[in-house]
Amino acid sequence: MKPVSIITNVVLIIAIAVLYYLHFTDRNGEGKNAKHPQAQAVSKNGSTISIAYVDLDSLNENISFIKDNRKLLESEQHAIELEWENAYRNLEKQKNDFLKRGSSITQSEAEEFQNKLLQQQQEVDTKKQTLTQKLNQKSYKFMDDIQMKLKAFLNEYNREKVYSYIFTVGNGLDYLVYKDSSMNVTQDVITGMNEILSKDSK
Repeated sequence: MKPVSIITNVVLIIAIAVLYYLHFTDRNGEGKNAKHPQAQAVSKNGSTISIAYVDLDSLNENISFIKDNRKLLESEQHAIELEWENAYRNLEKQKNDFLKRGSSITQSEAEEFQNKLLQQQQEVDTKKQTLTQKLNQKSYKFMDDIQMKLKAFLNEYNREKVYSYIFTVGNGLDYLVYKDSSMNVTQDVITGMNEILSKDSK
């Protein structure tokens, strides 16, 4: 799996953890200013439990901050791969140019060239590894930032909604066998996150 694919999956996994984090015990303002009806059930201790869900695929595709940063990360990954491929083409060209000398190459020259080529190859691979590690660190920082902003937004959002649980659905993550679309709060999260992140970027 490519590093960028891993990055995207980890962002989604983090979003799952953030959304499941929402479990509030204060029910006094329940239903106040709610845009969505709440699916409700009564727990064993008699308290009301309200439920909603968010589509993670939609968040990933419609929150501009996530989309823009994902494109930047993918672009940097592509640049690293391209630099590495070009470096190997150059090594291959050096080898072919050297072999064109044919029988005039002495054994000591061949050994010297081979050692030089191996050293250059190691340098190319080491540089790629270093750049990839830096990109991964940048990706983790981005994910931490997203996690913090999502948590802050959802805590504020749920002060009015007072959901007990907000479940997540998405490609490969859909554990709900039935969903009432009226309980979908995805658009609220997309709109709110886009507003907050657009302000932060100014």
